[in-house]
Amino acid sequence: MAVKLRLKRMGAKKRPFYRVVAADARSPRDGKFIELVGTYNPITEPAEVKINEEIALKWLRNGAEPTDTVRDLFKKQGIMEKFHNEKQGK
Repeated sequence: MAVKLRLKRMGAKKRPFYRVVAADARSPRDGKFIELVGTYNPITEPAEVKINEEIALKWLRNGAEPTDTVRDLFKKQGIMEKFHNEKQGK
């Protein structure tokens, strides 16, 4: 089973709010997911991002592939840097 770390859209029309989830790549965008990783609210200024770092790193270690947007959110939080340093043994 291929796992992706991606956004699940929540919120009202024209008021998006997203959950960062680990989901099977074959499931629909707003469908079933495996585990909640964090939240992302682009409406606030600045955008509010809350990500559970331990869970995100666990999924990255297990081979989950983040989407482009989730990868950018992880970079801003410093999670991708920690993952790469850990992978290189630093």
